[in-house]
Amino acid sequence: MSSLENVAIRITEEQGMLLDVARGFVRDQAPIEAVRAQLESESGFDSTVWQAMVDMGWSGIALPDAVGGAGMGVGSAVPVFEALGGGLLGTPLLSATLAGQLIWRAAGDAAKWLSRLCSGSVGTVAILDAGDWGAANTGVTLDGQGCLSGTKRFVADAGVADFFVVVASDQGSPILALVERSDLQDSAIAANVLIDLTKRAANVDFTGVTPTMVIKGETVVTALRDTQLLGALLIAAESTGAAARCLNSITEYLKTRKQFGKLIGSYQALKHPTVDIYVGMENARAFVYHGATVVGEEALSRDAEIACRMAKVAADDVIVFAGDRSVQFHGGFGFTWECDSTLFIRRAQWAQQMYGGAIHHRKRLASLLLDP
Repeated sequence: MSSLENVAIRITEEQGMLLDVARGFVRDQAPIEAVRAQLESESGFDSTVWQAMVDMGWSGIALPDAVGGAGMGVGSAVPVFEALGGGLLGTPLLSATLAGQLIWRAAGDAAKWLSRLCSGSVGTVAILDAGDWGAANTGVTLDGQGCLSGTKRFVADAGVADFFVVVASDQGSPILALVERSDLQDSAIAANVLIDLTKRAANVDFTGVTPTMVIKGETVVTALRDTQLLGALLIAAESTGAAARCLNSITEYLKTRKQFGKLIGSYQALKHPTVDIYVGMENARAFVYHGATVVGEEALSRDAEIACRMAKVAADDVIVFAGDRSVQFHGGFGFTWECDSTLFIRRAQWAQQMYGGAIHHRKRLASLLLDP
């Protein structure tokens, strides 16, 4: 039998206000023309837009007020990321938010690092040894002299990061090594080429670097698991927002494009998939806000794990379908660089690779939901 927590969805007044404010911010500060202008830039975002987000308190929205954060909890970040996803806005906010959650959950007294994040410093989590989110990803090691050895791949926003939270191992036990960007050689960061040009990532070689701080203990394992689940939830929120924006662009096109003297929106072959996108988007949104309801500062419960995984599955499915249909509905134009459909389908391909795709989470949901 499901508990009340299993089915709870609460959108607080604060979350509603955050969603309205964030949508207004995206509309005013990051119209699609501004986003396109940054696609081939080095950082992928406008630094003035990022600073405006910091000034609004979003960089510390999920962190406690004791370290300069807003103290609103990680669930409050969900509406912000939904709005940012709707604008396809690429900034380091996701990386910084997850770095803050990982540090806070593993070592709540690391106030110096958390305060920096709240003030706008960019932190990012270096986790992947290759491309498998289900692996241990502890290939970077700490030797007896306190130096790291090894490389992390696809580190989000590595090019603009002020510091890195490196998932590593010390004599077989997982640890977190906090590394300043200034301690790396310039050649240590090799940019990746991503299909989604609103995002940035790089491979980072930490060999020979002495961490500024090392976090050890049982809390590391729990914090790492929870942060990966929160990453899935926040990316699901982004994808849901992107799917809603994609749906809007589809419906506008269907209401204006004529073929054989008729609006193409009058054809059932286009109506039905459009409704499917809407249903999928609303379904994903319900899962996302259920996740926002059940996650908290404490270690995530089984219910919270299920919620985060289900949100990612639903969001991946709908953004992939919406992006594909958008390209198809726009015909030959949909395949061109000038059509925004290409941005949505690229976002879909990126999102389903981050913090585990639908297959990854379905496999884990099967044991969570079906095992006795």
